[in-house]
This record gives sequence, C-alpha cells and structure tokens, in this order.
Amino acid sequence: MMSWQTILAIGSGAFLGAVLRAYMNGVVNHHFPHTFPFGTMSVNLLGSFIIGVLFAYFSYTTLFSLHAKSFLTTGFLGGLTTYSTFAMETFFLLNGGNIAMAMVNMALNTFGTVIMAASGYTLVKQALAQ
Repeated sequence: MMSWQTILAIGSGAFLGAVLRAYMNGVVNHHFPHTFPFGTMSVNLLGSFIIGVLFAYFSYTTLFSLHAKSFLTTGFLGGLTTYSTFAMETFFLLNGGNIAMAMVNMALNTFGTVIMAASGYTLVKQALAQ
C-alpha cells in the first residue's frame, strides 16, 4: 500500500505535469497550426526524453527520495505525457480518412518516444560516467 506522502507526491506532480501539457499543447499548436497533432507529439517526445534523463541520473545518485522519484516520474511525467490523447487523436485522423497522417502520428509517437527516452538515458549515463 502506498503512503499518503507518495500519493500526495504523485498527485501534485500530475497536477503540474498536466498544466504544463495543456500550456505546451496550446503554444505548439498555435505556432504550428495543422491537422497533425504536433502539440501532443511534442509533449510525448519531451516527456520520454526527460524520463530517460531522470532514470539515468537516479542510477548515479541517492539524492532523490522515493517520494521525489514518484513526484517526477509517475506524477509529473505521467501528467505531462498524453498517450490517451494520442490514441484519440489517432482515431480521429483515421476516422476522418487521414490514414497517412494517422500512420505518421503512430510512428512518431511510438518510435520517437522510445528513441527520446533512450537518448536521454544514454546522454546522462555517458556524461556521468566521465
């Protein structure tokens, strides 16, 4: 069972992540108006990179408590990234007959997020190994 401190850490992180997601989504979609959901893709790519960075950093330090790790990963990054939104936007693209855009959206979000997580992890692991 989770402690109330862990629940509070995750909940407060999720709040901040969700607010940042809404803000970033609005800014990106304002600057790149298009039928393709660039805002969702950008937060998914950024969140994936950040989680890679954090997990690599966590492996080198005991500076972060379980609550801080829960706040940052499950909470903040869970609130920031938008896989349920990604699924719905992809469905809307398919339903609207934009099959090519749907495929691009799925490929970039699926493979791009894994590549970004690996990039963040590798970058920090190499930097801290020096």
